[in-house]
Amino acid sequence: MTSGGAAGAMASAPAQAVWGKTCQVLKRELGDATFGSWLGQAALRESGNEVCVVAATGVARDWIRNNAWRRIGELWAQNDPMGRHLDLKSRMEVDLGAPQGGPSVAGPAPAANVFEIEVEAVAPVAARQGRLQGLQERFAFDTFVSGPANEFAFAVARRVASWADGHFNPVVFHGPYGFGKTHLLNAVAWEAMRTQPGKRVVYLSAERFTSTFVKALQDKQTQAFKEELRNADLLLIDDVHFVAGKTQTQEELFHTLIALVEDGRRVVLTADRSPNELSEMEPRLRSHLQAGLVCGIEPADRSLRLGILERKLHTLAQQGGFHPAARAEVLQFLADRFTDSVRELEGALNTLVARVGGDIARLTLDESQAILRPHLSVSERKVTVDTIQKTVAEHYALKQADLISERRARAVARPRQVAMWLAKQITTRSLPDIGRRFGGRDHTTVLHAVRRIEALKADDPVLARDVDMLLRKLRG
Repeated sequence: MTSGGAAGAMASAPAQAVWGKTCQVLKRELGDATFGSWLGQAALRESGNEVCVVAATGVARDWIRNNAWRRIGELWAQNDPMGRHLDLKSRMEVDLGAPQGGPSVAGPAPAANVFEIEVEAVAPVAARQGRLQGLQERFAFDTFVSGPANEFAFAVARRVASWADGHFNPVVFHGPYGFGKTHLLNAVAWEAMRTQPGKRVVYLSAERFTSTFVKALQDKQTQAFKEELRNADLLLIDDVHFVAGKTQTQEELFHTLIALVEDGRRVVLTADRSPNELSEMEPRLRSHLQAGLVCGIEPADRSLRLGILERKLHTLAQQGGFHPAARAEVLQFLADRFTDSVRELEGALNTLVARVGGDIARLTLDESQAILRPHLSVSERKVTVDTIQKTVAEHYALKQADLISERRARAVARPRQVAMWLAKQITTRSLPDIGRRFGGRDHTTVLHAVRRIEALKADDPVLARDVDMLLRKLRG
């Protein structure tokens, strides 16, 4: 745990030891991604007999209060022999010396402080303004599907868009291609304009920032360029990694950020990596990006991918005038097959709807696989049943021969079912063919294995993680 800039003396070793034990259990129960997003930057502070958990932001404090505080209280009480009172504050509350306001572990948690803002349609004319070129109206908060992989970034974006006080500057959302960064940035722009119509919002890609700056240099209009950006109340720049290696552009961006932040104006950027990984970026600019709030967006887990598919199907159904329904096994197939990018996931569903239209509800799993087979990556099409068996056996510390043997012990039977499920998902082999490659088993055995793993994944998070890990490993 790091202390950041929070005031107050560091808690004594015993209190830190109690907090360490509490965090160990929380990390195991919440998972690394969720724990890291909300509690990973929290610190423990002590003043007399009062001990306080200091959350990095107000957003993190509210999430902890509503989702983990009761459990933290239980774990703290179990491990603290001194029975000390535990409070919860944000770092800003500590820095400003705010009055005690965090909930006690013995008392009920207060009502949630969630940013519930109804998103309304923004007049299309706004997008035609020069300072908003590139905004897409479909990218709003109400069309963004949140889950453990992105909920921290989503909450931060909502807070920025509401012009709430106590913001970090700048805010950087980072993650690989297709994870929703541009969607969030667009949503911030639309909501910020709706909330405060009189504020000046400037949105542009880093590529457009660069090309406009170069043209301003050529036309000797750099002062006008500077004024256009530095008069913004909120500056949004997408794909800031694009400026890496461009010396003059980086210099201009650096001075723009400095001017805006010092003037109390807000800046939000996106990048494909964390700022500290942008090695080609000028150190001063990289350091400035790290000085605010850096929010990573993790790969969408299976439940989030299913949620995205359901939302997308509903949108397509509204546009096409058909009922938004599809077979569960088809949506599960898409969620398990297209794991690397939300855009690829939505593209796969678009392909199915384009082929069958309103008949999507009657589309079978085999028909879906046949339609999408040409769209699978080359590396994925080369995965064989033999490769799957070897990979699964290695993962579960078994021999490949165990998976095709007659052994029925659960330690062998469950990995065998996982391997059969993977073979059905990744390869183009039929059920009878897969069965033959697993010791001459009948196709009904393979079908039972596929259905069994589908059911278990919904209730067994350990199995779900194993399957997801194996999928990623096999797809390279």
